[in-house]
Amino acid sequence: MSVEPPSTDEERLAQLGYQQELHRRLSGFSNFAVSFSIISILAGAITSYGIAMNAGGPLAITLGWLFVGIMVTFVALAMAEVCSAYPTAGALYWWAAALAKRNKAAWAWFIGWFNFLGEVAVTAAIDFGAAITTSAFLSLTFDMEVTKGRTFLIFLILIVAHGLLNTFGVSLVRLLSDVSAWWHLVGVAVIVVVLAVVPDQHKPISEVFFEVRNETGFTFQGAAIYAVLIGLLMAQYTYTGYDASAHVAEETHDAARAAPRGIVLSVVVSVVAGFLLLTAITWSIQDYDAQRTTELGLPPAQIFIDAAGHDLGTFLLFICVVAQFFCGMASVTANSRMSYAFARDGALPGSRLWKKVNPRTGTPTNSIWLCVTISTLLVLPSLWNTTAYAAATSIAVIGLYIAYVGPVLLRRLNPDFRPGPWNLGRWSAAVGWIAIVWVVLICVLFVLPVAGPITAANFNYTIVAVVVVVGGATLWWFASARKWFTGPKQNLIEKAAHGEQTMPAGE
Repeated sequence: MSVEPPSTDEERLAQLGYQQELHRRLSGFSNFAVSFSIISILAGAITSYGIAMNAGGPLAITLGWLFVGIMVTFVALAMAEVCSAYPTAGALYWWAAALAKRNKAAWAWFIGWFNFLGEVAVTAAIDFGAAITTSAFLSLTFDMEVTKGRTFLIFLILIVAHGLLNTFGVSLVRLLSDVSAWWHLVGVAVIVVVLAVVPDQHKPISEVFFEVRNETGFTFQGAAIYAVLIGLLMAQYTYTGYDASAHVAEETHDAARAAPRGIVLSVVVSVVAGFLLLTAITWSIQDYDAQRTTELGLPPAQIFIDAAGHDLGTFLLFICVVAQFFCGMASVTANSRMSYAFARDGALPGSRLWKKVNPRTGTPTNSIWLCVTISTLLVLPSLWNTTAYAAATSIAVIGLYIAYVGPVLLRRLNPDFRPGPWNLGRWSAAVGWIAIVWVVLICVLFVLPVAGPITAANFNYTIVAVVVVVGGATLWWFASARKWFTGPKQNLIEKAAHGEQTMPAGE
């Protein structure tokens, strides 16, 4: 006997066991815009450009971006197929519970904690990167001296502003997310055209694509190849956050199609636009070593100034500053939705507090400020440790990508998986296994040392942060959570058990 497919988003959500609580206001374009804004080629690719300048050079920046983009597209395609089947705010950890044949609660627990770690780390890295860019902009416009303390203060102002916007400006956040997508596309076009036309001289094209630089301090046999591999972090970090389309699925119309499309399109558009942007910036390098070590603390800012002049270069940097503000705002949105869903299922300490939804705005206000607070704590070491930003990016990459690929692995091992309306058909297995192998490789790559000789100041503490979170989640699991955490809780069942009336949320 065939089962009729659900005719509405609310019916599909009810099939998954949830009452509609968040307000469903996002169009397909808005769903894409949230992920595209968090990937933000004008944020990640700009703020982490210096990582690849030191490790790998132009080859890692340009062709490395394309190579990583292709591999990430496989991950996005595999995730999107699962998202179509289960369009819920819990996303990755919910998918893990649904797809695991055994130990469903344990899979949901650990995938959820990796996702939570990655989400708060990516929010921290985005807003800290935005603070670095804003510091460079203020230095150019008001001659402000760039210091660690001032950069941290700017970070605090940015992340609190993003928390306030997500708390009180719900409609404004939705509008700004749409504006953000166009700002990124038009902004990239402006930067590319200016850097192609204005500079008196350009770097030879052969060097733009094939020159290798190794400023890591490592000199062993094959150190240049190692440097290129480490430099891929720039691209891999930028290609994060597109799970946002899944986390806002419960706020998106036609979520089973629009959310997976948002995941894939946000990556594909970023691959193309980012390649044009990075090629233009690298082509415009006038003095590699001087720009790599600029006092502005942001190599692209110095490249803009040297290639286009002070005023026009500052304007190009302003385009990046605004884009990064949008990016951080969208990251807090997605981060809070994941935390809300995880708390809704009782998996966070103090879940009763974090799962509350503001009835007026239809947003998880408490979860928003939980994410703001933890992201701030992650950035605190930047006051003392100069490698804190690189570590935050690595933590974000590893945490998120383990969470991304866990459900993809379970989908491959589950013969009973029923695809949603958006699926890969006969290409599903090949795409899924390529995605899995790639994530295993990057998880090894990005915990390796990034600079030599290794000291307390340049130590890559990514592995420490990952071990602390995994160790904590493991201890909590075996000591307590395995006795009471049963995986995603279905709030329709809970409400019925307590005799509560279930009402649809407003549109």
